[in-house]
Amino acid sequence: MTGAFRSRHRGETHVFGDLKTLMACASPRRSGDELAGVAAASATRRVAARMALADVPLRRFLDEPLIPYESDEVTRLILDSHDAAAFAPVAALTVGELREWLMSWEADAERLAALAPGLTPEMVAAVSKLCGNGDLIAIAAKCRVVTRFRSTIGLHGRLASRLQPNDPTDDPLAIAAGTLDGLLYGMGDAVIGINPATDNVDACIRLLTMLDQLRLKFEVPTQSCVLSHVTTSIQAIEKGAPLDLVFQSIAGTEAANAGFGVTLAVLAEAQDAALSLKRGTVGNNVMYFETGQGAALSADAHHGLDQQTVEARAYAVARAFSPLLVNTVVGFIGPEYLYDAKEIIRAGLEDHFCAKLLGVPMGCDVCYTNHAEADQDDMDDLALLLAVANVNFLIAVPGADDIMLNYQSLSHHDVMRLRHVLGRRPAPEFEAWLAGMGLLDDSGRVPPLPGSAPAVARLIGQGARP
Repeated sequence: MTGAFRSRHRGETHVFGDLKTLMACASPRRSGDELAGVAAASATRRVAARMALADVPLRRFLDEPLIPYESDEVTRLILDSHDAAAFAPVAALTVGELREWLMSWEADAERLAALAPGLTPEMVAAVSKLCGNGDLIAIAAKCRVVTRFRSTIGLHGRLASRLQPNDPTDDPLAIAAGTLDGLLYGMGDAVIGINPATDNVDACIRLLTMLDQLRLKFEVPTQSCVLSHVTTSIQAIEKGAPLDLVFQSIAGTEAANAGFGVTLAVLAEAQDAALSLKRGTVGNNVMYFETGQGAALSADAHHGLDQQTVEARAYAVARAFSPLLVNTVVGFIGPEYLYDAKEIIRAGLEDHFCAKLLGVPMGCDVCYTNHAEADQDDMDDLALLLAVANVNFLIAVPGADDIMLNYQSLSHHDVMRLRHVLGRRPAPEFEAWLAGMGLLDDSGRVPPLPGSAPAVARLIGQGARP
């Protein structure tokens, strides 16, 4: 079934030529869609598009791919891996009816997990366009996506963190110092992940080796990752590097992934290589992916889709490889795609909502660039909203200022505050380690410690020694 969609609003009839046009016009306003020329021309037309979208049967997204099956391997992945049995309970619903069901009492964590393989990215993107921010939080908060390597991420009542000790010169000593500083704040249970300044095999192996030695020295139950290109990680594995997780940025179309230098086949090769090392102790989720609204548009590979829908398609790529972690870098790509705090906050909630509904272990780098109309208070707001929505993990850097990538994120203090305010705890294995190190008080919080405290003396005093 194909054809135009019509909706009448405030005495005016609006016509949308096809499903991708309807989806784009129904999206909340954002600069990237306006840059691409796919956004609704007025708020009235946006409302009319949402009214029409609410009546679209979910099955139509299976019958009418937004990007042709023949020309895009991500479309083929989405359709070929669709689980008809999981989809059956909602197969007769429209987009609007799915929203109502997701908000219902019956849609609990168990039913949502069973439904996830039956949903496609386009379906969850469509329903997100009908949701207010509160709806996005309430529905996502019911989802549980649990993954494991040396720590368990995504359990109820937990908030994990990525410790990001970047250094502009890849100095191992500086990165080690940043890592120890973060551990003192209880950071790093999701991953200790470094964005390297240079992407070459020797530098990658040097950093992986340093992090592994540090982890073993203090018996930290977490995983490390150097965020090099996937092909660099494969070469590092072939040379015997102690690699825990394979990282790669991904997007929602074959062409955009080509811009990142990857295909689904390359990702599968990397997953197999990492699995062969058998380094996980409580699980074998070995992949770590990063996404972000605007990636496909910036590569001129969006096929006329709105940026939120094409972003959701990236989660189908991630889902195929059972990752330990996925995070959106919402706000990182710049104001050309998300203009201000309102757009960044909305996009962060959409990304988390769509990923969780698809069964993807979503975290977030709550961030902005210095030329965006946003500030640190806005990041505090988004971080709090995501934590209430049960985001799997957040990323933190010292002082919230990434001196290597030159953008603003969250600080160690921000994540620790969220844990304390909301009663969220670290991953259980990491929490036990913090307690054993003397870094938790009797209520499970990370207290301020004097420099003479045994835990501080042990980590800082011994950390840099060979």
